[in-house]
Order: sequence, then structure tokens, then C-alpha cells
Amino acid sequence: MVALLRLFVPFVLFPLAAAASFRLAPASLKLKLFALVNVFGVLGLCMLSSMSGLYLWQLKAHLQVAVPVFVLYLLVALLHYILMRTCVHRAGWVPWVAFLFPIAVMLAIKNVPGVDEPFRAPLEFIGKKHIAGFFVGISYMAFRVSHMVLEVRNGIVPMPTLWEHLSFSFFVPTMSVGPISRYSVFRESLCAPDRRQTPFGQSLLRILVGVTKYLFLASMIEQLSYKGLLFDSHPHPWIDLPVAAVAFYIYLYLNFSGYCDMAIGAAGLLGIQVDENFDGPFSARNIQEFWTRWHITLSTYMRDTVFAPLSKALIRKMGPRDAPHAIAISIFTVFLGIGAWHGLTWSFLIFGAIHGIGVVSCHYYTIWLKNHLGKAGYAAYHRNPFIKAAAVTATFLFAAGSLFFFANSLEDAHLIMTGLR
Repeated sequence: MVALLRLFVPFVLFPLAAAASFRLAPASLKLKLFALVNVFGVLGLCMLSSMSGLYLWQLKAHLQVAVPVFVLYLLVALLHYILMRTCVHRAGWVPWVAFLFPIAVMLAIKNVPGVDEPFRAPLEFIGKKHIAGFFVGISYMAFRVSHMVLEVRNGIVPMPTLWEHLSFSFFVPTMSVGPISRYSVFRESLCAPDRRQTPFGQSLLRILVGVTKYLFLASMIEQLSYKGLLFDSHPHPWIDLPVAAVAFYIYLYLNFSGYCDMAIGAAGLLGIQVDENFDGPFSARNIQEFWTRWHITLSTYMRDTVFAPLSKALIRKMGPRDAPHAIAISIFTVFLGIGAWHGLTWSFLIFGAIHGIGVVSCHYYTIWLKNHLGKAGYAAYHRNPFIKAAAVTATFLFAAGSLFFFANSLEDAHLIMTGLR
């Protein structure tokens, strides 16, 4: 029941409330009411984030934690808005204060070692160990609003008003699991909605497709993934490991892309466009292309905020002759950051390092091919259907295998390997 409510609030209740605020409120109040609907929608998500059931005796304990979390969320958004107003157009390093502030808050929340009163007692009562579980989508919010700083600083969009900032910071459909959509896209459709970009019927269909992926297809394939297949305290033949690896890859795609489909569809019902997050990742022919098709908004964010400035700085320092090596260092740094963003654990860092090595290898291999085959030979290489089929298959298996460390802690990985025969 709670799982259904977690979908009902952002993808049914919120669009209805937001649509009512757009239609019924006077023009001067529409944006303010829309912002408030988003802000209080996040309070509902905070309440539902860690509930395992609708138990009235737990409601007080959840409120004791969720309400202060919600207030802290609001204070963070307001302080970030003030920092933007005062820092973005200043010279030198000052704008980076506004950029780094939400990221610093995210890191502090996700890595705080423990909690003291008044949170400890209600957390223990409802069976939770960490207050971070109540901060719905803190990573996605931090990346969205930090990227907004760059867009404002670079003149892509004007400085947002307080109500525009709150609407974007707390936009309910993308709050929990993204996508990390850009403020420029959000603002354009908020200020001048274009129904040709977000047809109503197509948005409803997108939600239906997302529900089918998220609730049904993902749940079925999960039974063959690591936890569904291998964690039963029985020995397993080695063939079960690749089966679980492929199943988890498909499950993760269905689960994540299904949620994003629902988020994009719910936003589309309101005429608000959201950046796409997936584009046929199973058909990628190399791991570099994979990251232009998988979690696209995260890749775009890391390209704009880490790769571009770091690679330019390294090329200036190392010289144009060593530009390929500067790019390789920047790529590997980006993927270590992607691993750390998912969690500061060895398993996520190993996952990021594996993909960093994969993309760096692809980078050098592409340079080698172009040098040895020439322009015409490189084009023929890309047109060859047999090479493409082999490349797509190898990329699929590489992605599936690398997710072993994404899906399992090092302790779980050891249990799986010792249970194979």
C-alpha cells in the first residue's frame, strides 16, 4: 500500500493539484501556488520515504523526523537562492560558493555518522538507523540546483525569482529519482508551455509505460537477479552468476527508466518538459556510447561540471600534444565521481573505476583506429554489421558484468562467490 502511495503522490495527486493551481488561481498567483504545491508535495514524499506500512502508531514518530527534514530542505533551498543572488555574477571563485553549497549539504547528509536527540528515539521506534533515508532525492536536488548556477552564470537563463527557484528545486515528479533535468528546459516550458512538446495523450501513455516497466516487468525479472536468485543459502552452479548479472542489468533498466518515464509523463501533463534519461542503452556499441544512452542527465551534468573544466585545465598545463592523456585523466576522474555519487563505499568506487577504465580504453582505441585506418577505413569499420553486432554484444556484457559491484556490497559479493560450485 505504501509503495503505491509513493507513486500516487508524485504522479497522480501532484499533477492534479498543480493543474488546479494553474487553472483556478489568478495569473499573479499561479507561479506562487505552483511553488507551494511542489514544496508541500515534498513534505508528503518525506513522510512516505521510509514507511513500511500505514501504521497510526508510527505516524507521530515519522512526523518527528519528516517535518524537521522538510524544514531543513526549505532552509537549504532559501539559502541557496540567497547565495545565487549574491554570488553568481561576482568575479573569480565566488560563484563556486553557490555551486558547491548544495553538493556540500548532500555530502554532509549522506555521510553523517549518526544522529542525536531528538531524532534518535523516533528513528529507533520506526526501525530506521539513519536520518538520510528521509531526505528524498537529495542527490538529484543538489545536482539540479548546482547546475542551475552554471546556467545563470553563463547567461543561458536569467536569474530565477524565488518562486521559480522553489518550483525547480522541489519539482515533485523529478524529486525522488530524477532525471537531473536542466533549469533552462524547465523554465522555458514553465513560462511558455508548448503542448506540441508534451502532448497530453502521449504523457498519459508515458506514465502507463512507466508503471508497466516499474511495477510489473522489473518485479518479474528481479526474481532472476542477484538477490532473487543467489541469496537463498544454497550452493549454485556457476552459470547462475551470468544469468543473475544479465537479469540485474535488465531489471535496473526497467526499474530506473520506468520511474523516469512516469516522471516525464507526469511533468508532461502540466506542459513541463523534462530531459530524457535513457535512449536505448542496450544497443550501445561501446561503453563510451553507453553513457550517452544510460542515465543521460547524470552524464551531461558530469560533462559540464567536471570533465569540461578539468580537461581544459589539464590541456593548458600539459600542452596540446598530450591532450589525449589529459582527456583520459579527466574521463577517469569523472567516473570515480559517478561511483562516489552513488555512495562512498568500495563497491561503488570499484564500479566507477571499472567504467572509467572502460571509457578511457575506448578513447585510446578510437584514436588508434583513426590513425591506422584513416578516415575512409574508420567509416567502413563503423558500417560493418558484423563488427557492430560483436561490439554491441561485448558492450552489453561489459555493462552487465560491471553492475555486479553496483548491486552488491563487497560482503555480498564474497557470499555470492563462495556459494558457487
